[in-house]
Amino acid sequence: MTDFISEIHWRGLLHQRTAQSELDSHLRTPGRVAYAGFDPTSDSLTIGNFIPLKLLIHWQQAGHTPIILMGGGTGLIGDPSGRSAERSLMSAEQVFANVASQKKIMERLIDFDPKRPNHAIILNNADWLTQLSYIDVLRDVGKHFSVNEMIARDSVRKRLDSEQGISYTEFSYMLLQAYDFLHLRKRSNCTVQLGGSDQFGNIVSGLDLIRRENLGDSFGVTAPLISRSDGRKMSKSEGTAIWLSSNTEQRTSPWAFYQFWINLPDADVIQWMKWFTLFPQDHVNDLAHRHAAAPHLREAQKQLAAEMTRFVHGPDVLHRVQSASDALFSGGDLRAIEPSLLEDVFADVPHTSHARLQLDGEGVALADLLPQTSLASSKREAREFLSNGAVAVNGNKASADHRLTAADLLAGRTILLRRG
Repeated sequence: MTDFISEIHWRGLLHQRTAQSELDSHLRTPGRVAYAGFDPTSDSLTIGNFIPLKLLIHWQQAGHTPIILMGGGTGLIGDPSGRSAERSLMSAEQVFANVASQKKIMERLIDFDPKRPNHAIILNNADWLTQLSYIDVLRDVGKHFSVNEMIARDSVRKRLDSEQGISYTEFSYMLLQAYDFLHLRKRSNCTVQLGGSDQFGNIVSGLDLIRRENLGDSFGVTAPLISRSDGRKMSKSEGTAIWLSSNTEQRTSPWAFYQFWINLPDADVIQWMKWFTLFPQDHVNDLAHRHAAAPHLREAQKQLAAEMTRFVHGPDVLHRVQSASDALFSGGDLRAIEPSLLEDVFADVPHTSHARLQLDGEGVALADLLPQTSLASSKREAREFLSNGAVAVNGNKASADHRLTAADLLAGRTILLRRG
């Protein structure tokens, strides 16, 4: 059993916490209850959403009980935190569909086994928020909030200073999140809320409401928002998010997911391993030393990619993408790559389309086809590359007079050409 605060601290997952000494004392008793909320703005989750879930995983490993709170009710309103503009309101049907889809992801990543005393619990705040009347909220919740303090919160102040401003609907969001904490304090003796650093203001609102109701000590813990050393952003709004499911073409395929971790910069890989994996401290420290001594081997990236793909997509999927990676980059048999995976493997590779009829009979001379791709600018240059042995077809070096035929097709539709 681990110490929760010590564990997330060395992993770089501790950004803020309230009442430090009181919280440390509180957590010495196993079986405490904490929750983290998840906003159903999409039918999937990103690696950014994974961080509060990771806090819950460490919470469970420390002997405490985690609650995953799906925002079926608050999702009908929209959280202004971190937003420069008003969210488009979703229909109730879309919100509830997103909640159901996200639940399936959660159930793969944290232990819900009822045989475990501190098994994870999933709740949906629509179950109680949609039962509240407007008068109830004003009397029982709104009376405890100072408008002056609400305006001073970063998420509100930034929007007030913007051209668009903030609607009363989103301005009221913090009341609903605070009520969630109060409700879980009463219902489940939940004493800790976990979340990203952008949620600290909302967490404090919940703590204030619980204190005003004289329900005893409650606490908040936040993790930093993830970032890369090269400044590259990964966001849903910019279309660069890394998703935890591949249920549609717009989501991240297992192959692209694996390659994302493989291609992490050396400056990031050890910190990201602490953030995202469950590797113990000794293993991470040992790997950090080996990586520093031989970064060109990319051992840290390979272990991180394997662990995250196994964790999120399962061992069978990991085996398939590793086999495909070995075939593509280490001289393996490209024909062994499954047809369904082949399209994902080549999705981001420069490609051209050609009439299949060219491959009939004796086929087409590679020297004639190369200038129709980005690999050669002319037939003369193509012949030069071929004479130098610089061109490979499906991983095999091509001769100067190589002709492409239907036999070269992978899965009946693709030929991989490589120069260099």
